[in-house]
Formats: sequence, C-alpha cells, structure tokens
Amino acid sequence: MSEQTVSRPAGGSRAASSTPARPARTIRRGTVVKWVLIAALLVFLLVFPLYFDEFWLRTGFAVFGAAIGAIGLNLLVGTTGQLSLAHAFFLAVGAVSYTYISGESGGLGTRAALQGLGLPPIVGMVVGVLLAGLAGLVFSPIAARLRGIYLGVASLGLVFIGVHVINTWTPVTGGFNGRAAPEFSLFGFTFGNSDPQLWVLGVPFREAERLWYLGLVLALAAYVFARNLLRSRPGRALQTLRDSEVAASVMGVNVQAYKARVFLVSSMYAGLSGVLYALSIGSIAPESFTLVVSIQYLAMIVLGGLGSVGGAALGALFVTALPLLFQQYADVLPLVSAPGQGGISAGFAARFLYGAAIILIVLFEPAGLAGIAQRLTQRLRRGRAPARGGATTPPPEQPGSAPTPSVRPSQGSDTR
Repeated sequence: MSEQTVSRPAGGSRAASSTPARPARTIRRGTVVKWVLIAALLVFLLVFPLYFDEFWLRTGFAVFGAAIGAIGLNLLVGTTGQLSLAHAFFLAVGAVSYTYISGESGGLGTRAALQGLGLPPIVGMVVGVLLAGLAGLVFSPIAARLRGIYLGVASLGLVFIGVHVINTWTPVTGGFNGRAAPEFSLFGFTFGNSDPQLWVLGVPFREAERLWYLGLVLALAAYVFARNLLRSRPGRALQTLRDSEVAASVMGVNVQAYKARVFLVSSMYAGLSGVLYALSIGSIAPESFTLVVSIQYLAMIVLGGLGSVGGAALGALFVTALPLLFQQYADVLPLVSAPGQGGISAGFAARFLYGAAIILIVLFEPAGLAGIAQRLTQRLRRGRAPARGGATTPPPEQPGSAPTPSVRPSQGSDTR
C-alpha cells in the first residue's frame, strides 16, 4: 500500500495556532475602547459647566431628570413587559410631595392659603421618592391581575385622578396656578445663585452649574443601580416574567411579588424624576403631569430601546432636548416659529420629529438607539485582527468547495 502524502501550506501550523488568539485580543481591545470612551464621557460631563452657558446647563439638568424617569419606566415596560401609562402620576406625587414638605406656608394675594412644612429639601426629596414608591405599591395588586392593554387602560385612570387632585387641592398644590418649588440645599450648601458664592477656575458657579452636578450624580446613581439590578437574580426573574409568566412560575418565580416590586422601583424612579422636574421648571402646575407626559416617556424608551438602561437615557436625551433646542433656535430653523408667532411651535415640531423617529425605529431598528450601538460593538469584537503587514489576508479556498458569498442576495433575486 502506497503512502499518501498530504501537503500542508507553509506556516499552516503557525496560522492555526494563532487563530484562536485573535478573537480574544479583539475582545480585549473592544473592552479597552469601551472603558476609554466611558472615561472620556465622564470627563466631558464633569468639565461641561466650565465651557457652556446657562441654556445648555438647564437643558442638561432637564435631560438628567428625564433619564431617571425613563430608566424606571424601562424597568417596568421594557424588562418586565407591563404596559403603564401612569408615569406622569408618579412624577406628580414626587414633585408635589417635595414642594409641600420643603415649602413654606403662606404667600401673597391668592397664595396666602398655601401650606408647607418647611423641612429641609433633602427630606422633601427622600419623602417624595418614598411616597411615589408607596403609590406604586398600592397600585401593584391591580397591576398584578392585568396584562397588556388592560393594564395600560387601568393605569391611565391614575393620570386623570392626579390632574384632578392637583387642580382642586389648592392649599397643597397651589391649584390651577401651581406653586413655586423651593430651592434645593444639602447640609447647608444651597443650589442657588448665592449663599455661598462659588467660583471654579474663574467661572462663577450659580444655580445652573450646581444643579448640573446634582442631576449628574443622581442620574449616574440611577443608571448604576438599574444595571446592577438587571444583572442580578431578581433582574433575570423580571426578564423571565416578560417572556412567559407561566414559565416563570414553573421555575419558582413569585409572579405577584415580583410585579409588585418592579412597580415599587419604577414608581420611586418616577418620584425622583418628578423632584428634579420641579427643580428644573421652578414650579409645579397641573399641565405638567398630563397624559402627554406619560406618552413622552413611552416615546423615550421606544426610541432608546426597550429593556436597555443606556437606551432609555439616550431616548430621554432625544425627546427632552429636542423641544428646547427648537425653541432656542426657532429663528433659524425652517417651519419652526417662536411662541406667539405664526407657523409650527417648537413643542409641536419636536413631537412631529420624534414621532417620525419612532415610526422609523419600529420599522428598521426595533432595538432602538441602543441596538445600533450594540451592533457596532459586536462588529468591533468580531472583527479580525490585521496581519503584521497591515493587510488582512483571507483564508485559502479548499479545492472543490463553493465560494462563500460576501453579500446576502437581495429579496426576489434568483439564486438558482
């Protein structure tokens, strides 16, 4: 019997041994790039108040507050799969509680009947968050028995109840005219324009600069907590609930208890967002917590990506900053007019734009803005490391093997 000689390409063993190491190096490189980008973003956010004016700082603080509320709603809708339209109600609970607990009684003219406890603002913030969570916990038994559109309709009633209470409970809320929100302070440090005077690198740090850092710290804390929650055992249980409640119960998940807990956490997020909203606007009013606000938060999580914490923050940036930018630059944007003039107002123009963006996202990118970022990251990790000469050489084709197409055939093409 004659021996068959199998020829092996030169350097074949070397290439085979080095092939498994390439994906690992690529993954490590992608991780390093990720952390470098995160560090650069944090540095940018920290030095932002030193180089930008008050408009951008006010806009950023509003985005931070909206991002906290969007992350909480995404835990409920995107992660657990429970549709809720009551987010505006829980925002109102946090904002009204903070204004009443930390506000002073009395006033001038029609505001003389206002009541307030005059407690420190940090107490008002904490109690507002806890009361919003308690409201969500009270509503959770109803949420545990309903699903889908039925839960959405049931939660819709809370919004109308909240608007009615704000309009009629005048001593606490200020009624139709609303009520001013007290300045925030922490351990004697006031987040206002004075007391104390503060300068950093020659830049005066007034209310806008101080609130920027307050919103940044709270938004980062909310983001980190949500990410850790989703990576934990309760987070995996919530995701199982979204896929199938029957399968979750078979696996030992207490469906009723987890639904109540996620409503509690989501409502607390909304309460904190309501407090920051009151600080951002400087007052509370019934029109600030209508059904439109709940729909805006749903738009944030759909645009950002259901189930993604970072996507919720991106959606909040898009939906919250867009009307403010349109209003600021209404004189140079086509078809957009300033308040009181003809044409499309900044608020309506922004709604048209992110409404169209929602349609495009649903049609072409269901995972939202977070899905785009995730796909780019996966491409970076799956990419092949270049050879030493700088070019990447494809592997040689084996005799008799069919060539692999580089592009997927378009729909309707003849591939026979």
